[in-house]
Amino acid sequence: MDVKKVLFISQEIAPYVPERRLSQIGRIFPKGIKEHGIEERTFMPKYGMIAERSNQLHEMIRLSGMNVIIDDTDHPLIIKVATLQQAHFQVYFIYNEDYFASNRIDDMEMNCSPADNDERSMFFVRAVIESIRKMRWAPDIIQCTGWISALAPVYIRALYGDDPSFRDAKIVTALFNESIPAPLDARLSEKMHQDGIPKNALKPIAGKELTYDQLMAYSLKYTDAVIRCEDGVSDAVLEAAAGLPSLDFIGDEDVNKVKEFYGSL
Repeated sequence: MDVKKVLFISQEIAPYVPERRLSQIGRIFPKGIKEHGIEERTFMPKYGMIAERSNQLHEMIRLSGMNVIIDDTDHPLIIKVATLQQAHFQVYFIYNEDYFASNRIDDMEMNCSPADNDERSMFFVRAVIESIRKMRWAPDIIQCTGWISALAPVYIRALYGDDPSFRDAKIVTALFNESIPAPLDARLSEKMHQDGIPKNALKPIAGKELTYDQLMAYSLKYTDAVIRCEDGVSDAVLEAAAGLPSLDFIGDEDVNKVKEFYGSL
């Protein structure tokens, strides 16, 4: 496969948020892929802890202004963009004041208000998908990094499978030693069905409060390949990923390995 375009749907990118393995990978992959001459688009949430002025964020008027309906409520979408100077690539920030703080806070919203995490994840994923459709941009690879992106494979395959932007893309999920602050709301499947996800696709999670392992196992049913990015990934997640093409990228910054892995798909 000749990879020309990669979409990164990332939970965290350092230095916009504190440095840890997940946020490092959020920076390393797009930077390395861009340096290999591959076109990329990189999205992450616009958390309240991200200072807009010092990071030089500005609104993308042509992409903002859409409404994302979740649980019969309209949520206006605002997209901001900044250039990560150290890595020389742009980051598109997904923002809505219902799910992300408008003022500076010290921790990520997923930890501060975990009761909203099901809708926060839905909003982020759908906002990225609708933005890519509006761009009329068709990635060859979609890289999901962090649990907040875990619903992206489900939406892309179950709802947007025939869309020209996504029908030929391969979906890759990065695996981490990660967790979520609290199980996701039991009405998640009901809310996703309101979006148009068929009931048969929601049977594995119907009426369940999803733990991190359950969320990732569900997501991996719609994923084409995985990259293990650190030690300590739970046995349940590794079991769910068994049989998928996989790459170990642990303590390794040779992104050429990732590029070659993408190409092998």
